[in-house]
Amino acid sequence: MTARSRLVRSTGSSRRLAHRRRRRARKVFLAVAGNIGSGKSSLTRLLSEHTGWAPLFESVEDNPYLGDFYADMKRWSFALQVYFLSNRFRSHKAITEGRTSVILDRVIYEDAEIFARNLYEIGNMDERDYRNYVALYDVMTAYLRPPDLLIYLRASVDTLLRQIMLRGRDFEQGIQRSYLEQLNRHYERWVAGYRLGKVLTVEVDTTDFVNRAEDLQRVVTSMRRMLA
Repeated sequence: MTARSRLVRSTGSSRRLAHRRRRRARKVFLAVAGNIGSGKSSLTRLLSEHTGWAPLFESVEDNPYLGDFYADMKRWSFALQVYFLSNRFRSHKAITEGRTSVILDRVIYEDAEIFARNLYEIGNMDERDYRNYVALYDVMTAYLRPPDLLIYLRASVDTLLRQIMLRGRDFEQGIQRSYLEQLNRHYERWVAGYRLGKVLTVEVDTTDFVNRAEDLQRVVTSMRRMLA
């Protein structure tokens, strides 16, 4: 082997090694979406433990409006949605500007496409507030990077109600079946039209990623394949 061929071979190997290192170091933005009680926080935590990527959880326990909202949706809908929009924009912006890989529990798009739209359609947010909210949402999301992969947790209302009961948050125990049904319809419509990136749908009714290691591994394998 000549000195020149050794140099070419060495240079090629170095480039391949550098490429592999860049791929390993690539920042990943993963988001977990789904209805109330679908298991978003649990999957976010488990995937974070599995990958080492930083988890960002939805603001629930420290939310100053949530209890009031479930007691009187019409009175508190706009305040709650603006609170969520502000917090999720802050989290999403930090992900966009940061350097670390992150798993986000619920994305900002769900606020407008699912929850605010549903509140408006069932008469719990008036048109003036809804239009103002959507205008603010449009301005905010124009500056944000979408997730590399969206994991959508699809669950029947029976599964949602069972998991809501099991986690035992007092302010959620009065959630009506009809409300969850409405949200599920909006989720299906939104996911069917989602064009911001890849979507991995997990059927929660038949996938127990919390209690069955093999189910979690299937989710992880599908996730890594779609991110490759």
